[in-house]
Amino acid sequence: MKMTPLVYQIKITLEGIQPDIWRRLFIQGDLFLHDFHKIIQTAMGWENIHLHQFLKNDRIFGIADNEPESPELFMDYTSIRVMDLLKAEGDTLHYLYDFGDSWLHKIDLEIIEPYDQDMFYPICIDGERACPPEDCGGVPGYNDLTLIMAHPGHPRRDEMEEWLGDDYDPEEFDANTVNGYLLEDDFGCLPYLD
Repeated sequence: MKMTPLVYQIKITLEGIQPDIWRRLFIQGDLFLHDFHKIIQTAMGWENIHLHQFLKNDRIFGIADNEPESPELFMDYTSIRVMDLLKAEGDTLHYLYDFGDSWLHKIDLEIIEPYDQDMFYPICIDGERACPPEDCGGVPGYNDLTLIMAHPGHPRRDEMEEWLGDDYDPEEFDANTVNGYLLEDDFGCLPYLD
């Protein structure tokens, strides 16, 4: 008989930006980190065009091809599951996306609960604010961008509007849209079959 996984309620918060940009999801605890990476990308709104890694207790978990200069602290993440790093409610993990812009995300394990056969996982249940645009210069660049966009008379406003397009709103977030993408990307979200 196949064991069904536990379900983790996690909160992902992008660090260094106020007000917070965050997402709350239910995921299967037995997800491999490389799949969890794709879920984070989708839930946050990133485009998965830069390098990434997970960080826990001074250890680095990532793609073997991107091994850092300290191999004794590095582990290939393809065989590591979320439950190997997040074991109890209150545990945390960090996820770094884009080594140039350095988008650091804090992942909090809020609740562990039994698997629900009637639910699809992963699912985003809440969140706030849109993800920053790719390649905007990290936290300082994003803060400049939002300052410029908040002042219609700013000399760089037209340049920013042209770069961002008409549909970028830093306050916008819709969990239903995220869930549509999560289902579309098929992250093993179908119910377990015993």
